[in-house]
Amino acid sequence: MKSGLSHQSLERGLRVIETIADFGGSASASVIARKTGLPRSTAHHLLRSLITFGYLLQDGEAQPYKLAPRLFKLTGRAWTQAQLAEISVPFIDELSRRTGEGTSLAILREGVVSVVAKRDSEGPVRVVQKVGTVRPIYCTAVGKILAAWLPERELDDIIGRIVFERMTANTITAPSVLKRELARIQTNGFAVDKEEHIEGIRCIAAPVRDHSGKVCAALCIVGPKNRFSPRRLKELRGPLLDVAEKLSVQLGCGAVQDAAM
Repeated sequence: MKSGLSHQSLERGLRVIETIADFGGSASASVIARKTGLPRSTAHHLLRSLITFGYLLQDGEAQPYKLAPRLFKLTGRAWTQAQLAEISVPFIDELSRRTGEGTSLAILREGVVSVVAKRDSEGPVRVVQKVGTVRPIYCTAVGKILAAWLPERELDDIIGRIVFERMTANTITAPSVLKRELARIQTNGFAVDKEEHIEGIRCIAAPVRDHSGKVCAALCIVGPKNRFSPRRLKELRGPLLDVAEKLSVQLGCGAVQDAAM
């Protein structure tokens, strides 16, 4: 009898996980109950158990249930662009609140750097970013972060296809110079765009890692140069690295996440 009940619970639990996956990794309790055909009370019990075992996450009682990093670690599956964008929202919001500046998350797909989530600053002078905007890989802080930890062959392939257009007086225009810059970024753990892409705009970015330890995104703070002096950039480094680490842990990276499982 116990074996039958255990088998039934396992089957129902897997149906719940599959349902959430079908909805892009996030679904409400009512949707889950309706799609699985389970009574609300049964669905709720299974959902709480799956959270306890580390397979689901929920930010608050009224929030949707989400697939947890543990599942991605077990399957080796990568986060989708939409999932990374959704997961990053509270983190870029926190970084913007802590710094008072605009923040964003960018990813690299097929050699193209694009912004997938952003939060503009609230001040009268601000840099407005757009989700979906493509960024050059060689002269932006996020681009350089995403390039710095690429396998050598992949990096060489991307560099071989770059047209090194001089955007400003500070733009890197030679592959050798770019590679030296990427080596420094690996050592320092962050990247800076000192008006290399757009005159008057400066950025600082840090890597975000997934459950495999791979750099899957770049977290960035951006603003006008009059607010981003060398001293200010140094002050921004602490909160940037802190929030990037928190987001990485949320994505399953590091011993902190492993211990929680």
